Amino acid sequence: MYAVTNPATGEVIETFPTATDDEVRDAIDRAHQGYLLWRERPPVERAAVVKRAAQLFAERADELAAIITTEMGKLLPEAKGEMGIVVDIWNYYADNAETLLADEPLTIQGGEAVIQKRPVGVLLGIMPWNYPYYQVARFAAPNLVLGNTILLKHAPSCPRSSAAIEALLCDAGLPEDAYLNLYATNEQVAEIIADPRVQGVSLTGSERAGAAVAAEAGRHLKKVVLELGGSDPMLVLDTADLDRTVKVAVESRMGNTGQACNAPKRMIVLCDLYDEFVDKLTRQMAEFTPGDPTDPATTLAPLSSDAAAERLVEQIESAVRQGATLRTGGHRVERPGAYVEPTVLTDVTPEMDVYRQELFGPVALVFQAEDEDDAVRLANDTPFGLGAGVFSEDRGRAARVGSRIDAGMVYVNQAGGSQADLPFGGIKRSGVGRELGPLGIEEFMNKKVIRL
Repeated sequence: MYAVTNPATGEVIETFPTATDDEVRDAIDRAHQGYLLWRERPPVERAAVVKRAAQLFAERADELAAIITTEMGKLLPEAKGEMGIVVDIWNYYADNAETLLADEPLTIQGGEAVIQKRPVGVLLGIMPWNYPYYQVARFAAPNLVLGNTILLKHAPSCPRSSAAIEALLCDAGLPEDAYLNLYATNEQVAEIIADPRVQGVSLTGSERAGAAVAAEAGRHLKKVVLELGGSDPMLVLDTADLDRTVKVAVESRMGNTGQACNAPKRMIVLCDLYDEFVDKLTRQMAEFTPGDPTDPATTLAPLSSDAAAERLVEQIESAVRQGATLRTGGHRVERPGAYVEPTVLTDVTPEMDVYRQELFGPVALVFQAEDEDDAVRLANDTPFGLGAGVFSEDRGRAARVGSRIDAGMVYVNQAGGSQADLPFGGIKRSGVGRELGPLGIEEFMNKKVIRL
């Protein structure tokens, strides 16, 4: 089940043994015993370990980046870029631990009260393959600073990077029972969630996985944080530099070969700019060069797996059969590996399946809007609600339109993004809860009220 398969070649490089049921039960017991000790360490000591982890992620960036390029096919420069935000996240929670965990006085009638910020216990993290270090950092860094302990089930395609994280944290001084990497099965995940010592579960992944985990967690009254899919809109209201706007659209859509939840997947362009925008976008999307993701000349990396590539092409072909216009791409690249041509689709209507699906790969849908109201209508006509970007030379106009979009995050003159001190999360079928920033440390926190 757990194996390193290079998506650029299809070669299975290494396999890893799945955890036995006894190993899973032992890990839960160890994590619980570890929690009883870790929570007693002063926050300043926990923060020092997390700070050291940030330093090690920076020192080992090249080594760690090479691992994920082999595991999931990320371009090597992008893999190294991922390490930058990873270091920022670990540093943020280490540097701000004192403020984030400080007791909060509460004014009440007839007395005094204080809110203490305390951990809750063992947590299960279920992480995806698309950002193997970043996704773990969002979950693990705040919770380790808080005093929770972690059982981490990574994607089956990322066994090397998940083991590397565990080893790094051990080298940083984290007690070995505070963070345990588990090569667990789905059935074992259900057993972990059911255990009364496990207090919550955080999942980043597909809607299907999120629904299954949420159902299991609900059955056992466990808190969940779910970061699921997205079909983020990019609204282009006006621009003084269309070339720059198109460049932003292409770069943000094609980052990580389009395999990002919060990438702009639907370009919604006002009618006076639409034709020129589509023409420029199509030409730029057709210019990518497939190749070895470790080669600096390569601009198009493979998707994470052959199955992912087949699924994406099926979605594109279905859209074309149902009447969408294929402007460029739409096929597998004729070479070994899970490569798909960068694709632009227009004339997509609500009757088509692809209208409400997430396209997890190098595909952009472009819609023409008559005016601001029409652009907002199109932006909100989706089951997802992760992020959105609104572009205009008038920042006030962009902010006003952005406030009408149903999403957890709206960026003005920016197409998505992530930073350590900015909360991340969505609404609707994009999930529940928040990660990063001050909100990220509160999801699995006991906000204990002490009344004097």
